[in-house]
Amino acid sequence: MKVHAPETLEQACAVLAQHAGALVPMAGATDLLVHWPGKQRDHDRAYLDLSGVAELRPLAWTDDSLKLGALTTYWDVLRDPQTARQFPMLIEAARQVGAVQIQTRGTWAGNIANGSPAADGVPVLMALDASVTLASTTGTRTVALADYYTGYRASVRRPEELIVSIEIPKRAYDITAFYKVGPRRAQAITKVGVAIAHASHAGGGGWRIVANSVAPTVCRCRSVESLLDEVGGKPFTAPDGFLTALRADVAPIDDIRSTAEYRLTVLARLLYHGLKGRTPSVA
Repeated sequence: MKVHAPETLEQACAVLAQHAGALVPMAGATDLLVHWPGKQRDHDRAYLDLSGVAELRPLAWTDDSLKLGALTTYWDVLRDPQTARQFPMLIEAARQVGAVQIQTRGTWAGNIANGSPAADGVPVLMALDASVTLASTTGTRTVALADYYTGYRASVRRPEELIVSIEIPKRAYDITAFYKVGPRRAQAITKVGVAIAHASHAGGGGWRIVANSVAPTVCRCRSVESLLDEVGGKPFTAPDGFLTALRADVAPIDDIRSTAEYRLTVLARLLYHGLKGRTPSVA
């Protein structure tokens, strides 16, 4: 195998362009190394090690947003007091990603790039209306995370592009919640999960309901969002009130971790109990 180790973003984009996008970008490598022993043939290729690119590392606040560089780890976020105050749901998600060893190496951008439908960081970022900035030798572009995925482990990112940052707009949320259901509390792949956010003020965007492990990609549940708009966010009398809308939004499957019926039932219950007794404030 061959590893390229650029020291600047310009060098990284140039090397990627020279190889026509055939290099595999590598940051924390937590998922890559898990599969290494059983899939060595798949990894007989060249990699682009981004760990030395200082431009991709910072976590930075502006007047309007939180910017996570592509090398920002879960631990970086966990250690930031302002994030805990502004986006407690990010902290909750970061705490449930693996163990401390994974949290100190794994990156938020890597969670996006990996494209797993069970990703724990992506639902929270998507519910907070995060956007992704992509860069190449021809320039940069920004894509809403909700529009990033095109299918299972597929996205709008072109082969010659790198994720360079994630931006989360500052908003005053009156409701946020993140729920992860797995075989145990920690170090487990999600069976079903959901992030819930609501901002009432002008420009806040209303409801964001984002589910994971229930479709080929992490996805916004737009039918559920519309349903909550119709009922003014008032809770239903039973979880089944969400089922019709959920069936339009998600497509769970049977696999070794769970069944489609279980996932749909649990997702409805998470929404019901997560919103029970919580009514959004009036804009």
